[in-house]
Amino acid sequence: MTKKIPQAVIEVLKKIDIAGFEAFIVGGCVRDLLSDKIPKDWDCATNANPRQIMEIFPDSFYENEFGTVGVKVEPFINNNLVRPGREHDVIEVTTYRIESQYSDRRRPDEVKFAQTLTEDLSRRDFTMNAIALKITNYKLQITNTASDARKKKNCEFEIVDLFDGREDIKNKIIRAVGDANARFNEDALRILRAIRFHAQLNFEIENETFKALKNNAALISHVASERIKDEFVKIILSDNPAEGVDMMQKTGVLKNIIPELENGVGIAQNKHHIYTIYQHCLMSLKHCPSRKLEVRLAALFHDIAKPQTKRGEGIDATFYNHDHVGARVVEKMLKRLKFSNIIIDKVVLLVDNHMFYYNPEEVGEASVRKLIKKVGLENVKDLINLRISDRLGSGTPKAKPYKLRHLEYIIEKVSKDAVSVKMLKINGNDLIMELGLAPGPKIGAILDVLLAEVIEKAEKNNKESLLIRARQLDGEDLQKLREMAKEKIQEKKEEDDQEIKGKHWIK
Repeated sequence: MTKKIPQAVIEVLKKIDIAGFEAFIVGGCVRDLLSDKIPKDWDCATNANPRQIMEIFPDSFYENEFGTVGVKVEPFINNNLVRPGREHDVIEVTTYRIESQYSDRRRPDEVKFAQTLTEDLSRRDFTMNAIALKITNYKLQITNTASDARKKKNCEFEIVDLFDGREDIKNKIIRAVGDANARFNEDALRILRAIRFHAQLNFEIENETFKALKNNAALISHVASERIKDEFVKIILSDNPAEGVDMMQKTGVLKNIIPELENGVGIAQNKHHIYTIYQHCLMSLKHCPSRKLEVRLAALFHDIAKPQTKRGEGIDATFYNHDHVGARVVEKMLKRLKFSNIIIDKVVLLVDNHMFYYNPEEVGEASVRKLIKKVGLENVKDLINLRISDRLGSGTPKAKPYKLRHLEYIIEKVSKDAVSVKMLKINGNDLIMELGLAPGPKIGAILDVLLAEVIEKAEKNNKESLLIRARQLDGEDLQKLREMAKEKIQEKKEEDDQEIKGKHWIK
């Protein structure tokens, strides 16, 4: 297990130890190590105070009131959350602390430094995060092979587990440290963190902790929107986003954060749906084929305005304009949750256009061009993924029916200029300026012939060769030029069309 601990982290612990202080790896990184995962970041705890930590590490920074010093080390973190080419990575070293009352349910009224690790671990949120690891000895293991000669550090270590966190990790249980109600009253964001861990780790929430979540759910309204948004995003981007959102609903958190989604609970739809509005939104998120935040948010919220646009009951109920009304609702909601304008604009666009109509027998290429112009070619794939989410979220077993595959074919067809003079290394201005040709239809005909020849042999597409060939073609009759180009270009169009059809299983 210790082989997963980076050398930079070990060196930080050693320097603190040499200076005469205790030093432990703590929190989520220990949980990940015990789960045989590679931690994304590293946190250490020590009985040294911030001033003493900064004396040990002169090139460090202390910009908070919680006793956490950022220790700069050589770059060692290798994941998609860090910037390539950075000057350093940071290991957070925090002084043992105990926290006083949380009057605003957001932050402690006062942070007091503690003397012992026991005091520090006792204030943490969940047993799986209240485990510490101490390096007790270092052994140098040397590996020499013909292909690889390197040194590996293999350390002896000690685990401090005061609340049976290892057992809870083994059994995949989320359990509050000590009194769950007290933990959630101290920091209400822990309520959402419990749900986030449920979605990310696929752990179950222990019964007493679950009861405390329900009892204290309303406290989440005291937490800053930015902090709520950050946890919510992690839920949406997890491997089990629908389970996370549903846990928000079951515990009462959802109605305190996103009441617009809660409004769909228990509201039946019509003959086209087997699920309630809320269930359909949840299932759409569950089956979303995209890992993009914007698409997943759109899948969850695409029908959010159905409760307020519903007219009638039973199988013939209608939801006219729920897409356009929903776009406005989503915009206001995401602004309240402090999402960026880029994310908001994209989600609004997808929700506003998710009801686009397409039938191969009724909608021609011109209509598809209008759709592309309206939403942007760069957003078409996301819109189709939203349609797939919507279909699967309705209980439809087939994600891509013929209609949707045919639409993808037409989109690619009309957006791909398979045979265009734009691909040539010369243009009409070159023929006029460098060859002295007179402006007129003959220039277009010459370019078409050149294109046909370049399609046949790509190596001909260089300016010098094309100008020489253009001068030769200038001696031909206009009608003959057109005939020369027409056959080859049409042949290429048909070849490309068959290739695109085959790609989308279209006959």
